[in-house]
Amino acid sequence: KEYGKADARWLYLDPTIVSLEILTVVLGGFLALVLIYAIVKEKHYRHFVQITLCVCELYGGWMTFCPDWLMGSPNLNTNNWLYFWVYLVFFNGVWVLIPGLLLWQSWVELKKMHHKGFNSGKKLQ
Repeated sequence: KEYGKADARWLYLDPTIVSLEILTVVLGGFLALVLIYAIVKEKHYRHFVQITLCVCELYGGWMTFCPDWLMGSPNLNTNNWLYFWVYLVFFNGVWVLIPGLLLWQSWVELKKMHHKGFNSGKKLQ
């Protein structure tokens, strides 16, 4: 209810928001569990899952806010400093920053693996 003061769509169960959140909980939750396992067990598919999860999260955030932005943000409380800067910008920005940093981490690690594979004389398949 508190976040609904910043984004009214959460108060009346907007079907777009609900459908995105169902997808986030089901698919994102499953991918997060697989990613935890892959990190702990140092599995080869760790970065594939990490990239997939990050892209899903960024896409979900975009699809949550872009339609409302295109309509002039009628559901977003941009007049109140707390609701706009803390709830909408900061808290939602975390959901952009962390996936962005994890995408960068995967990029760097995959680049290292690629160079290591070529430097050892092996051709990557």
